[in-house]
Amino acid sequence: MAEEAEYKDPEEPVERKGKLTATLLLVTLVSTFGSSFQYGYNVASVNSPAPFMQSFYNETYLERYGTQLSSSLETILWSLTVSLYPLGGFFGSLLVGPLVNSIGRKGTLLVNNILSIIPAILMGTSVLSRSFEVIIFSRLVIGICAGLSSNVVPMYLGEMSPKNLRGAIGVMPQLLITIGILMAQIFGIRMILGNAEGWPILLALTGIPAVLQLMSLPFFPESPRYTLLQKRKEDKAKKALQRLRGWDDVDAEIKEMYQEEQSEKVEGQLSVRNLCTFRPLRWQLICIIVMNMGQQLSGINAVYYYADTIYAQAGVPDGIVQYVTVATGSVNVLMTLAAIFFVDSWGRRLLMLMGFGTCCTACVVLTIALVYQTTVHWMPYLSIACVIIYVIGHAIGPSPIPYVITTEIFRQASRPAAFMVAGSVHWLSNFTVGLIFEFLRKGLGSYCFILFAAICLATFLFIFFAVPETKGKTFLEISQIMAKRNGLDEITDSKEFQDLNLPIKDTTLEQPDHVNTSL
Repeated sequence: MAEEAEYKDPEEPVERKGKLTATLLLVTLVSTFGSSFQYGYNVASVNSPAPFMQSFYNETYLERYGTQLSSSLETILWSLTVSLYPLGGFFGSLLVGPLVNSIGRKGTLLVNNILSIIPAILMGTSVLSRSFEVIIFSRLVIGICAGLSSNVVPMYLGEMSPKNLRGAIGVMPQLLITIGILMAQIFGIRMILGNAEGWPILLALTGIPAVLQLMSLPFFPESPRYTLLQKRKEDKAKKALQRLRGWDDVDAEIKEMYQEEQSEKVEGQLSVRNLCTFRPLRWQLICIIVMNMGQQLSGINAVYYYADTIYAQAGVPDGIVQYVTVATGSVNVLMTLAAIFFVDSWGRRLLMLMGFGTCCTACVVLTIALVYQTTVHWMPYLSIACVIIYVIGHAIGPSPIPYVITTEIFRQASRPAAFMVAGSVHWLSNFTVGLIFEFLRKGLGSYCFILFAAICLATFLFIFFAVPETKGKTFLEISQIMAKRNGLDEITDSKEFQDLNLPIKDTTLEQPDHVNTSL
């Protein structure tokens, strides 16, 4: 009875279950449509019009120099057009920490929108200017923008979401990425914009979400955690929380933020270099590196690349292949949407294990199907099924969940540096697959998918043994779990941490020599 009376102490701030308010819903839709949608759209926008764009490269070169592009130079130019996008994403990831710490999460997204509009205009007017160089340059710039948005949006939404909705809202960026891919596939159909006249418009459409976000995002609040803990504006943070939660009493969350700040004082504001040498965050760092490498090196882009060939070999007519590709993109969207409803009930860890397990199995069976497709008449249809099953597996876990977990297992001071590391690994792995897959396909043939199966299996085992479940926990509670993984003792339980002046374990020997926000 005494414990019950203590629990109902009227002086204690009441912790409520968060709800999806209109403000939270709208800021989620605005930030993901204006940023994440662009990322997905630009992943797929050059796939369908590739033959027409390459013809434009040839025509422009012929007009200038009176000779056709050589086969090798044409290959180099097109490879740059495709590969500079993920390379730009890597460079964009390196800018995340300095920008979000100086101008905030919302401010970074607004600056990013301005930068996104410029390449959209350049690509849309490339035929008029008779310049293929502006397309290549624009792909680099739009990649930098994607690298920023792919890290800042999950951070922004994760810091604003109540803990019971953090998983579902954290999956929203990936959902809008898949919708962006699907819309690029639809617009890329030959009879719409995937033709000789329409492809500049197809590329330029990426600027529309940026303009809409630039006009609407200023009306929504900045991250309350950033406002309180880094800008030291408690009144503004309270007002932001009141808008986001739909009630006036937000003292419990404000207290939890201060507790988080108190418990992480030893860390200071970490740079990437400090993060990589800071023992109390060692397992968090290993987790995000392995998950992001597994996400990209598991072969998702290779499966998409190979899908058209698989469909053609299964007897799908050339004119229908693009519609089958759109159907595959639709499955990707639907399964990512399903993940939103499962992530806060089934948990992040289970979805990741299910996803990587499904992808591993699909890659093994796909290899067998590709090897025997010329000798067994029904094997091509099994190949199609494997592609769809692989997409389903990746959509429910490996694609969306790493962003959620990266937000959750790091605290305010280390989160920007963590996203810089996670984003850099993500984009470098993406770039690596795009660079070497053609060589793998030519050297290993159908057996290249065994390599992807092995990576899926290795990531599955790592998650099973090393990654904890984080659903329904505060940032402080997650921090306590990870402290135990790192062999440290830390008082971070938000329900028991009543006194902000409680002593924190002396870890000065673990503190980096120079703590700053620079690289």
